[in-house]
Amino acid sequence: DPRLEGWPLMSSPFPTTFIIGAYIYFVTSLGPKLMENKKPFELRQIMAFYNFSVVALSIYMTYEFLMSGWATGYSFRCDIVDYSRSPTALRMVRTCWLYYFSKFIELLDTIFFVLRKKNNQVTFLHVFHHSIMPWTWWFGVKFAAGSGLGTFHALLNCIVHVIMYTYYGICSLGPAYHKYLWWKKYMTTIQLIQFIMITCHIGQIYIMEDCPYQYPIFMFIIWLYGSMFLVLFLHFWYHAYTKGQRLPKMARNGINKDQ
Repeated sequence: DPRLEGWPLMSSPFPTTFIIGAYIYFVTSLGPKLMENKKPFELRQIMAFYNFSVVALSIYMTYEFLMSGWATGYSFRCDIVDYSRSPTALRMVRTCWLYYFSKFIELLDTIFFVLRKKNNQVTFLHVFHHSIMPWTWWFGVKFAAGSGLGTFHALLNCIVHVIMYTYYGICSLGPAYHKYLWWKKYMTTIQLIQFIMITCHIGQIYIMEDCPYQYPIFMFIIWLYGSMFLVLFLHFWYHAYTKGQRLPKMARNGINKDQ
């Protein structure tokens, strides 16, 4: 997309790939080794600021996605990429790039786990989710920034992150606020609903006639992403809440496990 010429990180996929590679190496190998003989860092204030900042950013991106198309004309059906330089189209391009960049900010989730020696939280699902999003979104922004079919999952993700990081923010305020966190189990339900909606929305392209979306491969990738994470989160749900292997700790003694 020539509209993105000169934008940060957009010239090549290699900077994004390098950042993700460094992230995976740090959270799975280097970080735990460095922290092995050290006390966990106390990051409560930093984490509270970080979590509520992500809430604010997610609210802003939700608004921008709505104003760039989802509340101003998208049909929820065959909405193809608008490559024009109209104000609305350029607004969506900026929002897509910001969403892509926000995925680097969210890598701090895992880094905080490592620095606090919460290595049990550095799961395959967690690291894979945080790694695959910025990498695939680089290609989406570079070639197809701004379409209904390509951004519905981003809009939903922003809405879910408003809820999720509000939870993390309240949790990071300390034990006095843990009594307000009874709804942890429902966050996984919300995430499952998110992936069901993504899979159903993007699956329309296989039953719609004559939808001239410019990059069908991206539709398959989004459908695969939604389906794959639906299965992974269902697996997590089953082991965490059905078999009881990871019940919220607050349900047992009033204190949350993750934060």
